[in-house]
Order: sequence, then structure tokens, then C-alpha cells
Amino acid sequence: MRNIRDQRCLVKKQGMLKELIFLLGMIGMSYGAIQRPDYDDTPNPAFLNPSWMASISDDQLLSEVTMPGTHNAMALYGGVYAECQTWSLALQLQAGVRFLDVRVRHVNGNLTIHHGVSYQRAHFGQVLKGVADFLREYPSETVLMRVKEEFSETNNIYGAVVDFIHRYTHWDLLWHSRLVPTMKEARGKLIILQNFSGPDLGMRYGSLDIADDWKVSTLGHLEEKWRSVYEHLEAAPGGNMAQIFLTYSSGAGVFAHPRAVAQPINAQLYDYLRAKTDLNQRLGIICMDFPAAPIIQMIIDFQLRDRDRPLIQF
Repeated sequence: MRNIRDQRCLVKKQGMLKELIFLLGMIGMSYGAIQRPDYDDTPNPAFLNPSWMASISDDQLLSEVTMPGTHNAMALYGGVYAECQTWSLALQLQAGVRFLDVRVRHVNGNLTIHHGVSYQRAHFGQVLKGVADFLREYPSETVLMRVKEEFSETNNIYGAVVDFIHRYTHWDLLWHSRLVPTMKEARGKLIILQNFSGPDLGMRYGSLDIADDWKVSTLGHLEEKWRSVYEHLEAAPGGNMAQIFLTYSSGAGVFAHPRAVAQPINAQLYDYLRAKTDLNQRLGIICMDFPAAPIIQMIIDFQLRDRDRPLIQF
């Protein structure tokens, strides 16, 4: 019996060792900048597309628009476990990203940008100003921004958010309704997806149909992560067209940092989208770590053609 236990223990240790070697290999890969069609951790996008929403019909609901987004959009610093992007906010917007996942730490009325413990060398006012500057230059566009408290537990950021809006931009920049706007109503607006308590500033984050299975314990769980992404994207075309769909392809865990997850998942996402390019489907917001310009463009190209737009379900 002891020999059997020893053999089982040895097999378990060998399995853990193999996974650790794979993980260390992925960490090593991550430090060399990569620019593929699906994944990019270089400082600059391969190309830009800052005004792609101009071609969308004014009467189209924003929930019918398929758009690229970035998870932890401001997480550019802090090492391999904290970093989720390498492009600046301005470059993300100019590359075509229209959904930003923004996390703020609240201390004494200040809102600094954090990813967990990692301070991202910015505050919320700089994010607001960056979005306002972009929308001023490209008034045909709109930007959706999830705002969530991170690395603090005050559960009371509403007053600070309002204060920062008044200090760093202007009140009329915001879409002040829980209702999904048309493109005409959304142009030039910042739509805050409110992931905190308090009176309405915009739409409620919880009103979206969301798939965010971000916990990827080890690289052995990538198949489960992709299944979550795949199933939600498959559901989006037949889902309620008056509701915004949001799918996160990002993920991380103790033994699976964001780059190690993004490299294989972004590749699968790219192949999935490429196989559907001839279909007229709404996929909603696809939120990524380290997206590349070609996959952003591929997502942008999934816009509903008027002649085939389905009836809105209420």
C-alpha cells in the first residue's frame, strides 16, 4: 500500500512540476513584446481606427452595436500579475476601443487608479479628461465606462465620482439615463456603467447581460475559460436586442497571469470571429486583455446591416 501511495504522490508531483515549467515558460514569453493579429503587448497598435462609429445609423440602439473593450483598461504597471494592457488610454480609444473597465481606489475623497494593490500612476480625473478630449476630437463616437471601486471598501464613491466629473470635465458629457440610447443620442457622450451605489449617473452595470468568469486558477483551466466566452458569444445574437451583452475574454489566477491567459484565449477568439465574418450578427461588447489592432477591427466589422436587423424584444 505504501508503494501505491508513493507512486500516486510521485505522479501528482510530476504533474505539478510540468504545470510549473509551463507557467514559467509563459512568464518568460511574456517579457518579450509580441504583436500578433489577436494579441499585442507592444507600446503601439499596428494601426488606428478612431472614428468607426460614424458609419453606424443614427437610429440604431447602442445595444445592437458590436464593439471592442479593454479589461482593466488602465492597468499598465505593476508587473506580470497586474498588467493587463500596454497601450495608453489615448491609443486604446484611437485604435477603436469603446468600452473601458476602470477601477478606482477611494481614500479621503481621492480616486486613484488601481489594479488590486498595484497603483497605476493615474487618477480618475485623468481618465475623464482623456475620454473628454477624445470625444471632442471625434464627436461621432461614444465611450462606455464601467466604474468600480478597487482596493478600498468604502462602498461610497458616488460623491467623489461626481466631484471628479465637475473638476475634470463637464456634466453634459454624460448620458444621464438608465435607458439604452440610440447612436444619435450617444454620440459625443460618456456612458458611465455604474458599478457602485448612489443616484443614477448613467446606466447600471448590472443591467447588462454579462459573462465575466475571470478566475483561471491555472493554465490547465483555459478550456473552461474559453467555454464561458464561447457560450456567451453564441447567445448574444439571439439575446434581447434591447440589452447590451458584455463578454470578458480576460482571466487570471495565482498560476495564470493575464498575459498567459490572453495569449491562447485571444487566439481562439480571433479564430472564432474569423469563422463568422460572413454572418450578420450582434455580438455585443467583447472585453479583452492585450488586444491587437486586427482583432479590434474584426470586432468592429461585426455591425448589423439594416436590411437584416432583427426586431427588438422588450
